[in-house]
Amino acid sequence: MRAFRIAYDGTDYFGFQRQPDVRTVEDTIFTALRRLEVFDPDADKPDGYAAAGRTDAGVSALAQTVAFDAPDWLTPRALNSELPADVRAWASADAPSSFHATHHASERRYVYHLYAPSGSPSTDDMRSSRCETRNATRVEDNRFRAALEALSGPHDFHNLTPDDRNTERSPTLEATRDGPFLVVTVSAGGFSRELVRRLVSLAHSVGSGETPLAKIDRVLADEPLAGHDGIAPAPPEPLVLTAVEYPDLEFTVDEVAATTAGRIFDRRRVERRTAARVSRQLHDGLSADSHGDSEW
Repeated sequence: MRAFRIAYDGTDYFGFQRQPDVRTVEDTIFTALRRLEVFDPDADKPDGYAAAGRTDAGVSALAQTVAFDAPDWLTPRALNSELPADVRAWASADAPSSFHATHHASERRYVYHLYAPSGSPSTDDMRSSRCETRNATRVEDNRFRAALEALSGPHDFHNLTPDDRNTERSPTLEATRDGPFLVVTVSAGGFSRELVRRLVSLAHSVGSGETPLAKIDRVLADEPLAGHDGIAPAPPEPLVLTAVEYPDLEFTVDEVAATTAGRIFDRRRVERRTAARVSRQLHDGLSADSHGDSEW
């Protein structure tokens, strides 16, 4: 049995878990393994296969983990030879035959990059394009962190997930300010569906003043929320699965695979920053107060 760390940009995928007729990360990995003849092409999946968890459509990962019976020659570099550029293996570990990537994970950690300028414009905000802060909901950081504290610890989160069982979780939520972004870290042994994004959405609503802090007590109560009181999930694209902990595994980084993957994702970062500048110029040129005479 061998476990692999997988990083992927989830933008162009309909989530991690395979589904019929749509592109998923898991299907992409299985296709690569079939091409490498790691398992029978007629088999449903590799022997012993399991993944650390499922990520929703649009969600990315740094440390998704898959494990299965693999030949000794299957290194991260070998696996990458048949994977697309936006899915990269970068580390691996030997695991006992009884290992299960889902059940044996002791902690999972997600990071959400929430665009939420602070209540008082900062120097960074003033340097930004006028549209970036004008069209964003401002957040009072202390109120936002109070919401995170209230949501941390053991609770039944049945009102923050479409799941109807196993909704009791004990997450830890923290946030740091990075210019106009709040970087929200959410850690727990496991998560119900959409829980992380709904936690962020609720904290954002409290931090902006749209929802009182006392609403959290109602959300965590036994009674189901009425439809109009429900908490919608935050968008998936800013969410990243950053860590999955296995106390008994020691992963070895494939330096070549990791370095190559880093370069690939850095190119994607530059492409998106460039696209963002183009979008900003189009917006500024069409903004009501520019009257066609934009300031560049």
